[in-house]
Amino acid sequence: MFQGARAAVVVPAYCEERLLPKTLRSMPAFVDTIVVVDDASPDGTSRAAREHDDPRVDLIRHTTNLGVGAAITSGYARALELGAEVVAVMAGDAQMDPDDLPRVLLPLVTCKADYVKGNRFVHAAASDMPLTRRLGSGALSFLTRAVTGLDVDDTQCGFTAISRETLERIDLGSIWPRYGYPNDILGVMAQGGFRVVEVPVRPVYRDEASGLRPWHLASIAGVIVRRSLIGASAPRALPAAATR
Repeated sequence: MFQGARAAVVVPAYCEERLLPKTLRSMPAFVDTIVVVDDASPDGTSRAAREHDDPRVDLIRHTTNLGVGAAITSGYARALELGAEVVAVMAGDAQMDPDDLPRVLLPLVTCKADYVKGNRFVHAAASDMPLTRRLGSGALSFLTRAVTGLDVDDTQCGFTAISRETLERIDLGSIWPRYGYPNDILGVMAQGGFRVVEVPVRPVYRDEASGLRPWHLASIAGVIVRRSLIGASAPRALPAAATR
């Protein structure tokens, strides 16, 4: 538990058989549950999760590729089932420093936030981020701020945490399932009047390739505008094509 709260970490993973074991080995002891969501990887991602000798690991495998947003919402739903009170997200590519996890969770357990975003731009190691990544993320952050009114600097950072109460109040099935998920859920937070707080997290870039591509910028911009236009969308079912 983290400061008396049952903590879960959702690990969305696609083709991460090489880096997933490293991610799982890094999980702090205070994490109660690790929900790995394999989004129909054609490699050995699920096998790597099953072979990891840690009883905290709970594996979900999508039978079809649904997108990183759908993987995260599947993980959120499972974490709620398992009784988590605070739920963080750490990707399976080992690009998030586990030493930052307490900092990400703290605003939730101290009741200062409903949703916490990592901010790589204000960390001392911000210059470790590739320039193109910084520029692209900065542009999307600017657009997200303009549309949502939220004071957020690093909208594309996937290192996040959310409280159980917040998860129970939002429509997980309405959230955009693919690239653009971070921006869409920020739109949901803004529309619901939830408190969003950013904390510094270390950007980790070694030999891993960035997932942000030039064509993603236009599609994510469309997701941001879409949320502002539709407002509270009609409920949509959570991914059913999953096995454990």
